Amino acid sequence: MSKTKSSGLSRLGRDSNAQRLGIKKFAGQIVKTGNIIIRQRGTKILPGKNVKLGSDDTIFAMKDGFVKFVTKNKDLFNGKQRMVKVVSVEPTK
Repeated sequence: MSKTKSSGLSRLGRDSNAQRLGIKKFAGQIVKTGNIIIRQRGTKILPGKNVKLGSDDTIFAMKDGFVKFVTKNKDLFNGKQRMVKVVSVEPTK
């Protein structure tokens, strides 16, 4: 028997950091220019007015205002329609 415990060579136990995706600003909340509204993978929610889509599909505000979510019908290329969620920013008056 060994006097000391062997140091494990297990290759398990590693885990990646969370990506922290999701909605960051909800409907009715005030946003400033550049604020991130949604972090997402793929375009699950589409950008509307006063909003841009980043290279990693992050949606961020282009103007100061209130966040607004709407569900719309979108025409697909094969002639069918699909319900999509659209986020926009309504400017403050």
